[in-house]
Amino acid sequence: MAKNTKTVFFCRECGYESAKWLGQCPGCMEIGTFVEEPAGGRTVRGSKNLMKNKPVMLNEVMADDEERISTGFSELDRVMGGGVVPGGLLLIGGDPGIGKSTLLLQVCRNMAEAGKMILYISGEESLKQIKLRANRMGSFSDKMQLMAETSLDVIEEVILSTKPDAVVIDSIQTIYREDIGSAPGSVSQVRESTNTLMQLAKGHLIPIFIVGHVTKEGVVAGPRVLEHMVDTVLYFEGDRHAAYRIIRSVKNRFGATNEIAVFEMKNDGLKQVLNPSEFMLEGRPLDASGSVVACLMEGTRPILVEIQALITHTNFGMPRRTAVGTDYNRVNLLMAVLEKRLGIQMGDYDAYVNIAGGLKINEPALDLALVIAILSSFKNQVVDAKTIVFGEVGLSGEVRAVSQAQQRISEAKKLGFTRCILPFSSVAAVKNITGVELVGIKNLSELVNHIG
Repeated sequence: MAKNTKTVFFCRECGYESAKWLGQCPGCMEIGTFVEEPAGGRTVRGSKNLMKNKPVMLNEVMADDEERISTGFSELDRVMGGGVVPGGLLLIGGDPGIGKSTLLLQVCRNMAEAGKMILYISGEESLKQIKLRANRMGSFSDKMQLMAETSLDVIEEVILSTKPDAVVIDSIQTIYREDIGSAPGSVSQVRESTNTLMQLAKGHLIPIFIVGHVTKEGVVAGPRVLEHMVDTVLYFEGDRHAAYRIIRSVKNRFGATNEIAVFEMKNDGLKQVLNPSEFMLEGRPLDASGSVVACLMEGTRPILVEIQALITHTNFGMPRRTAVGTDYNRVNLLMAVLEKRLGIQMGDYDAYVNIAGGLKINEPALDLALVIAILSSFKNQVVDAKTIVFGEVGLSGEVRAVSQAQQRISEAKKLGFTRCILPFSSVAAVKNITGVELVGIKNLSELVNHIG
């Protein structure tokens, strides 16, 4: 009889390896994440062209800024810290059909038109399918190369022989190593494939874009170590049925994190939105209660969004609370503060809160806008359409200061807002801004007089 193949168990989240199945991973403490995979043939190969490793003095290391490669989208370049770094490994994740492949194909087109040799490798689509999508975008340069392949050994040979200026892998879950017995997309295959691509990128200074599938929880599928190995992690957000797309940087070794870029889906591909605030406020009602504009910070960029609240009398014994785009528990907390500090009884009212535009925001500066939107709907009083709001609310009803008040008000002034309700302690930080009335609030009891 044939000898049984030896197997080991891996954690899908962090890649922890064990000889037996465990209910809880000792590495990341997640429950039910261990999967069984063959152990034979797992090897870690290095690139033959890598420099020999030896310690050097810190003062001898050259720290000159590398010349970055532009993607052709100024918004995407800003999210990545100024462009693509040679030798960088970038992971792009998002829901199916949201536009990951479309964006990367447009990036390849822009880089090829700039004179860069691009290699686009697809493991999910045929060359004809890619060509059909490319035809909708227009003409492509002759420096754009396509390849439909899933074998990592073949991909490695092609990259070493052609030496392109940038490589796209779509997607990492379809790539496999022949000397690993598990199926493509498994923990072993994803980890080893990413490790090989990382060595190719670092050893030959070739930027490599990796497309990653996401799970139902919205995180990149495969071991969590995948996100630790890459240099930059970008997430596509937004409803695929809507016109907008949001790209968020959650990890970036070459720039700031939590930066966002807003794109609009057109028939010929994605188009960057240079002024997201104007885009988010498009079509907002000017004479409806429960609507207020808040100024929030996404990375280093101030963005104005509309906060909507609807407070109605409940028809059931227990009121219903719903929050879209923000933390549900935070909404309940703020409503409890209103009941305790202002004596407003909302125990028999349903509350629905929505962040218009599809953004998901958990910044504390959103608190004051949520409170005003809830009060506006409860009292059926319209908030002035030229008023913006930001500030953090504490459990005692105090309004606390938030950072970068100057940038928030400057952005609001550009869009024609003439009044700002903000924490009283933040008023002193705002200087040299004219044409905007500043209303400083110390606690919620002072807020009631400024809603109408």
